[in-house]
Amino acid sequence: MRPIRLALPATALLLCALAAPAARAAPPASGEWTAAPASGGGTRAAGADGRPSFYLEGAPGTVLEDTVSLSNPSDAPLTLGLRGAAAYNTAHGDFAVREAPDPWIALAAPEVRIPPHTRADVPFAVTVPPGAQPGDHPAALVVSANGRVVGVRLQLRVPGPTLSALTVESVRVDKDLGLIRYALVNRGNTALMPRLAVRAEGVFGRVLARPARQLPVELLPGQRVELTEPWPHPPALDRVTVRLDVDADGGARSTAKASAAFVPWGAVAGAGCVLLGGAATALRLVRRRRRPAGSAGSAGPAEVDVAERELAQTGARQ
Repeated sequence: MRPIRLALPATALLLCALAAPAARAAPPASGEWTAAPASGGGTRAAGADGRPSFYLEGAPGTVLEDTVSLSNPSDAPLTLGLRGAAAYNTAHGDFAVREAPDPWIALAAPEVRIPPHTRADVPFAVTVPPGAQPGDHPAALVVSANGRVVGVRLQLRVPGPTLSALTVESVRVDKDLGLIRYALVNRGNTALMPRLAVRAEGVFGRVLARPARQLPVELLPGQRVELTEPWPHPPALDRVTVRLDVDADGGARSTAKASAAFVPWGAVAGAGCVLLGGAATALRLVRRRRRPAGSAGSAGPAEVDVAERELAQTGARQ
């Protein structure tokens, strides 16, 4: 492997502008170190603004080489740690890297000390195993120092038949949070940028129609992500069928549906209380109307006994 090269200080300052797109992070503050692909490497031609990431392509059994440029614009020496790592999607679709080193990637040095105002070019090699499957094998070079970590994307493709396959599943309506929840699964061997269209049909007609739009997710091969679609204003009273249509370049396409009933339970409970109150009042009226005539003024048993005794005493005195 080629040795590490130290470049002139002026070149290091130029790379500060290239590190942000390469790492897909916020621009570094003034005086912070940067990491980016070196110019002139890789197996894909670079544009006028340099390379935003590494791109390598090779058949199984080949060894591919490239170079990462590290700059230290500060006034003090800096020690940077480097490692290669395979990439994956987090549960919510973010791009992330594994903690364990990627056995395909070998760096010229796991640690580099860079003098002030200097750039270091660090070569690395990617060895494609003999049994590697065709398609995309996403990874990254991870550079760290002083508590800061920057990942530079490495897009590796193994030639051969490619398959773009995508499914949408586990669709459900979260009425409490006003969301449509669903999962996307990349069942092919190429990275996908999915598009999503949403429709909902109710008993009284269509209640939701959103045309296809690009999702802010790069779905890596073999990965599953859990996503949500906001629906803050669903119908107050209806039964709907929600349909999600997803597609991506290469012919990937999938559809899934879910049903949900929207009932304003507060209003239903209030109406139920009113109905119960009215029914109780009507029942009391019916009972009053069915009472026998004259029964309202009749005396009770105790009052009859008292009256009889008084009559008996009056007769005895006479």
